[in-house]
Amino acid sequence: MRLQQLLEGLDCKHQMQDCEITGVTADSRQIEPGMLFVCIKGGRFDGHDHAEEVLAAGAAGVLCERDMGLNGQILVPDTRYAYGILCGNWYGNPARKLKLVGVTGTNGKTTVTCMIKHILEAAGHQVGLIGTIHNEIHDIVLPAKHTTPDPLALHSMLARMLSAGCDYVVMECSSHALDQQRLAGLHYQTAVFTNLTQDHLDYHHDMENYFFAKKKLFSMCDTAVVNLDDAYGQRLTEEISCRLVSFSMARDEADYTARDIRPAPDSSMFQLVGMGEIARVKLPVPGDFSVSNAMAAGTACLTLGLGIAQVAQGLSSCTGVVGRIEVLPADTAFTIIRDYAHSPDGLEKIITTMKKFAKGRVVVLFGSAGNRDRGKRRLMGEIVARLADFVILTSDNPRDEDEMQIINDVLPGIKEHPETPYEVIADRYAAIEWALSHCIEDDILILAGKGHEDYQVLHGETICFDEKRIVTEILARQKKG
Repeated sequence: MRLQQLLEGLDCKHQMQDCEITGVTADSRQIEPGMLFVCIKGGRFDGHDHAEEVLAAGAAGVLCERDMGLNGQILVPDTRYAYGILCGNWYGNPARKLKLVGVTGTNGKTTVTCMIKHILEAAGHQVGLIGTIHNEIHDIVLPAKHTTPDPLALHSMLARMLSAGCDYVVMECSSHALDQQRLAGLHYQTAVFTNLTQDHLDYHHDMENYFFAKKKLFSMCDTAVVNLDDAYGQRLTEEISCRLVSFSMARDEADYTARDIRPAPDSSMFQLVGMGEIARVKLPVPGDFSVSNAMAAGTACLTLGLGIAQVAQGLSSCTGVVGRIEVLPADTAFTIIRDYAHSPDGLEKIITTMKKFAKGRVVVLFGSAGNRDRGKRRLMGEIVARLADFVILTSDNPRDEDEMQIINDVLPGIKEHPETPYEVIADRYAAIEWALSHCIEDDILILAGKGHEDYQVLHGETICFDEKRIVTEILARQKKG
């Protein structure tokens, strides 16, 4: 691609002659002759420090934010934003030929995106999905490293989806991606806000910054679908200028509401009501938060032009999402559930839901992640001890933090409820083994935090850790005696 084509849409200053560019990268280790290198300043590394090095290695030019007096430099106000535009140009801007649906919020993003994809496909559309668990092109499943990919990987994926015949792409939009301009240049037909609760404050520092990052998505869309049951959702409706469509489980002023909710251990029945229409939904997933997720997905699809009957039919045929209230197959007198709940709000929701249907104890095995928001650890402990009947405190992904330091940060919250018995077992495998041998008839054992993840980051290294496989392995061994 020619340099001038690549720079289209950017406010830049340079004195370079137009030339053929062989590739684009923000990683100095990937530089090859003829490539354009984008200097991005991160938390630990600054690409500007490698500008001379990559030019010496044959780079055609460097895109930078500050004048370094180099031949081949191209100055732009914001290299993160510019990188997104460059990547879109490099792949021919596939997003402009697709209808994009973005979903943001602390909890529910994965479930809502999967529900939207299912509803649209049930209505006859070809849909791509970009998310936490994996990426999907129709029924083809591709691995996902991040909730929202790097711009180069993102536009490459969008190009593949367009080539495969997709007309819609549904994607999770993380606060990190929005803050880091990974979505620069994209425009969404509909953007969904699920909720905002404490998480990722290791990165955003406070809730105001966290909210502001999420809010950016709604300057990039035609229609906002917002949860009025969430305080930040209510605030968002007052601060955005795009078309607004709201949903709620309780508030009459919402455009769409869930009425006559009938919970069951394996499903949730409700009426989807709004705009003078009504439809009955039997969602094959339990929990009030599942109804809220369904309302988010259903309302989004209504804004895309689907009829309320199509939406209700799609929701009623949804299947569960891997690692989200997933009942693990086991020949036991108790029930084993794995769930991705790893925030205070997520833990509260899953435990509260299971308490409604539990005949015996609700036993919760959980930990808190390392190198992440330390301020939520005590709160997580307090919530679990207050709501559960028995607590097993263990590790999640310690990363390069000391496991016992993380556990000691959580413990004060648990001790706020001395009536709740607990056990501390730092080794997660050993903790699961202990839990499986101590649960009794009619208990519900919740393995919280890992969900779909099949790995654990321990002492800075990533090891295989698939809880579904581990549970099967331990139970088989215990059965043999």
